[in-house]
Amino acid sequence: MNLAITLLVAVAIASVVGTVLQQHQPYGDYLVKFGPFWFEVFRSLGLYDVYSSSWFLFILAFLVVSTTICLYRYTPQMWREMTRYRTHVREASLRALSHRREWRIEHPERSEAVLAGVLQRHGYRMRHKREGSVRVIGAMKGRANRLGYIFTHLAIVVICVGGLIDGNLPLKWREWTGALSVETRSIPVSQIGAESRLPPNNPAFRGNVMIPEGRSAAVAFLPLREGYVVQELPFRIEVEAFRIEHYDTGQPRSFESDLILHDPDLDEPIRQTIEVNHPLVHRGFAIYQASFSDGGSELDLKAWPLDGSGAQPWTLEGTVLEEQTLALTGEDRRLELTEFEVFNVRPDVVESGRRFRNIGPSFTYRLRRPTGEALEYENFMLPVQIDDGWYFLSGVRRDVSEGFQYLHIPADSRMQLDRFMNFAARLHDADAVEQAALAASERVLATLNVDEPELITAVARTAEEMVERLTASGFDGIERHLNERLSEDAVEASRREAMLMFSRMVLESTLDTLYRQVLAEEGVDGALSEEDQRFYLDALNAIAALPNYASPVYLQLTDFNHIQATGLQITRAPGQYIVYFGSALLLAGVFLLFYVPQRRLWALTIVDGEGRARLLLAGVGKRDPLGFDREFERIGQDLSRSLGDAGNSINGTGKGDGNSQ
Repeated sequence: MNLAITLLVAVAIASVVGTVLQQHQPYGDYLVKFGPFWFEVFRSLGLYDVYSSSWFLFILAFLVVSTTICLYRYTPQMWREMTRYRTHVREASLRALSHRREWRIEHPERSEAVLAGVLQRHGYRMRHKREGSVRVIGAMKGRANRLGYIFTHLAIVVICVGGLIDGNLPLKWREWTGALSVETRSIPVSQIGAESRLPPNNPAFRGNVMIPEGRSAAVAFLPLREGYVVQELPFRIEVEAFRIEHYDTGQPRSFESDLILHDPDLDEPIRQTIEVNHPLVHRGFAIYQASFSDGGSELDLKAWPLDGSGAQPWTLEGTVLEEQTLALTGEDRRLELTEFEVFNVRPDVVESGRRFRNIGPSFTYRLRRPTGEALEYENFMLPVQIDDGWYFLSGVRRDVSEGFQYLHIPADSRMQLDRFMNFAARLHDADAVEQAALAASERVLATLNVDEPELITAVARTAEEMVERLTASGFDGIERHLNERLSEDAVEASRREAMLMFSRMVLESTLDTLYRQVLAEEGVDGALSEEDQRFYLDALNAIAALPNYASPVYLQLTDFNHIQATGLQITRAPGQYIVYFGSALLLAGVFLLFYVPQRRLWALTIVDGEGRARLLLAGVGKRDPLGFDREFERIGQDLSRSLGDAGNSINGTGKGDGNSQ
């Protein structure tokens, strides 16, 4: 019993773990979530696939065997307890019971009939026996209590058998014998070999498949360790349409798929709409609506060069979940489009409180170097209002476990990127920077009444270096460069601050000149408006952040064709109905054990040689002693009334601890 309870507790704990910890996920997801140490600990314990782990299946098999043996040994005994009334009793044995009562009777035959009627009214079944002058009635009530023992033990066997059936034993067997190979490559299904496939008659499995709108699939993928295996299906699932609704917060409220199931055994295909918790069930296969993702949306992009190559922006087309090569100056990059979102709802704080707003479509991609290193980016299609300005947001991160760090590129008056990109390109134009630096040096030195050509040229060269530092390493790079130059020239501390201020003035004048040239190309002359000044400062901050952005190109989303994919979970679990039956059996058994107490009564009528007779009533009740106390007292009182003048109580105690004459 102790071992059985321990094993049942282990199964219960494992079931809790299997419910809390999401099962059958790629090993990479668990590694990111738990870290290397705990990932290995949980993997060695088989917690990523609890219900199919070796130790869990062994416990179930052991419980089936041991509980079956227990049933085999004790069911006959329980059956005898239910069917035998134990009429072979002696007076001394009955007097040893705590519940007893005795009467002196004048008419034994009549008293025996009265006693039988009383016991029947109280729900007892009985058997009669006569041996000479002794008459015995054995009565019993609540014999279904013993069925509780049989039902509970049988329920454990049934539930464990159902668990073993759904434990995917054929897959485990093929894996143990080396007949199954785990596929780790991301390749088309048609290229996956037979050693990584499971036949359609696999009795139990739980797999997933992602099907874009307008396409179909006849397989499911079963995650296994660091890879997956392919489960072939005896039918083909076509996704006709997918729909999703959102809350105001942007969270999905409901999503559903219109499916067409093509089965060769059917005259007509099955058409049905499924949603969460409302699956399509066919031939023992249950098709659940589990998730959704992008199904290969088609994106129109505009690539803006940021590397100072002077190249013109160009357009390109891409498909989500596909890759292509970007031919860039100096080094090609691999573009991997990974995700596309139409709705991006973000919290917004306003005077009236907190609300949510949709900031428009976005797409996520990776730029991978030939050496394999890659950064991940998230770009939004439309400019986003932040305070009084509008910005194009582009996030960058080096690892999926990190959050995005966003670059804020100001939008011009036409809500476009042209002004910023022209300004950034002009900072990389050596001729334009040289002329702007020379003009700025003349203006700044003129305010100091200095008109020396050699000094103007030297100051202009310093301004050019500062612009170069700005585009290469931001404002921090400029400060480091100036401090290094002043340290090399051994400038006194009293003059250093003045020279730093002078250098900043020249740099600011140079940048202002370049910015005004950009505005002049747009037809904007004269004094800068407040909006133009804000754009100028925001643009400088964005340009200073470009070195950390670490991308030679900015990809702008200009148009898209959104294609969605529905995530289906396909299960075949014949053992679940066995488990349901076992659970119902367990509930019935527990109810019988704890709420149907077993009670026995014996009535012994003894006639002596002089014709006098005594009636001895005794009984025993299990699991409900207080209730049996009250019932025995009621039976005694009912019997006394029914006997009337034919019987006088010799002792009337319910528990035999007192006498009355």
